Amino acid sequence: MQDRRCDVIVVGAGLSGLNAARRLMALGADVVVVEARDRVGGRTLSVSHHGAVFDHGAQWIGPTQHRVHELVRELGLQTFPQFHNGTKVMDIRGKRSSYRGAIPSMSIPGLLVAELGLRRLDAMASKVPLRAPQQAVSAAEWDSQTLASMRRKLVPHRDARAMFDLAVRTVFGAEPSELSLLYFLFYVHTAGGFRKLVEIEGCAQQDRLVEGTQTLSARLAEPLGDRVVLSSPVRVIHQSDDGVIVESERARVSAKAAIVAIPPHLVGHLRFEPALPARRGQLLQRYGMGATTKVIALYPEASWRSRGLSGEAVCDGWPISCVFDNSPVNGSVGALVGFVVGEHARRWSGLALADRRRLALDVFADLIGPPASSALDYFEQDWAAEPWTGGCPVAVLPAGAMTSFGDMLRAPVGRVSFAGTETAQHWCGYLEGALEAGERAAVEVLARL
Repeated sequence: MQDRRCDVIVVGAGLSGLNAARRLMALGADVVVVEARDRVGGRTLSVSHHGAVFDHGAQWIGPTQHRVHELVRELGLQTFPQFHNGTKVMDIRGKRSSYRGAIPSMSIPGLLVAELGLRRLDAMASKVPLRAPQQAVSAAEWDSQTLASMRRKLVPHRDARAMFDLAVRTVFGAEPSELSLLYFLFYVHTAGGFRKLVEIEGCAQQDRLVEGTQTLSARLAEPLGDRVVLSSPVRVIHQSDDGVIVESERARVSAKAAIVAIPPHLVGHLRFEPALPARRGQLLQRYGMGATTKVIALYPEASWRSRGLSGEAVCDGWPISCVFDNSPVNGSVGALVGFVVGEHARRWSGLALADRRRLALDVFADLIGPPASSALDYFEQDWAAEPWTGGCPVAVLPAGAMTSFGDMLRAPVGRVSFAGTETAQHWCGYLEGALEAGERAAVEVLARL
């Protein structure tokens, strides 16, 4: 075990922790980052296959995510638009239809109900204060119920409600019954509206990075050199009037302050001496990670494009809820990516790999066309099986948690500040939120120092 000293110790080498470290170093602080994994990047993981890079984790950025775009420009990385030209497929409640553009093929009454429901939802979300969601006028009412209990009133049309449920599962990796309505409205507000979360053009899924999103963290880690200690899970954080001592498997680091930038439920697994305030511990106990498995199939070419298909599909009858064209910009191969989310993801992990591959290709063939049944290669990433993540894309809160413990969401405890995308006020759950949270934690620590 190494004994090290520094000004600030950062726990977690994901995008949030590394951005905090970068901000602190730019202002002259001596920083050490410890990470449980053997790599940086957290919930981003970019892997080369067949001459191109594919993201096994977070992969999209949107135009209103200004910090990410600024960082991409600063690091000299390249983006390209998510391909979505052509016909899309929708299979909801056993009814198959196709459409072009952003508006699904649905009955006019269904579309009207969906539009009115989304407008009402966005209006409710705009009333949730981003800094303190528990202080919303209707916080007690909204936090006392789940999203599932409210969605029937918001979206009474069955087809529209099925589409809404599918979108929620994909965004959170969780079922509507698992989400506090207040938490859901807060999350929607952080993105600027529900459509910003689920659509492509002008929204969260608009662009991809040629080099992969993990490159953001890899480039941020380069100037830190051996100040990033990998394969070193933190076990104990001691805190006193004089400073903090962080004990991990490879290093014992003494510092003036600490930033913990890991998923909330993993924070709850750390031992703090003295213990965290009881209400902070209670909050951490209530966070649960969404369940998401990404499945990616590679083909000699994106043949669906020549047939006028976008490669995009949504379906509530298969375990894969949505499909996108995932082909790289260099055209070396064609690719489809599917998302197994929520309850489907929890069941998916119990199947044998051969069965999962066969089922995934069957889904692609059914939704995109028979040629998709024969793939050059297939790989998947089950984030719930990752011990240092425990799920994806984001940690969620059940009914009652925000009104009881909302003031603890991002509050420092002594010399320890907390980052991670779940603590963000804008684009919570996304790369943008991770960057914002890292900045905020760095400012807190600098003020304390």
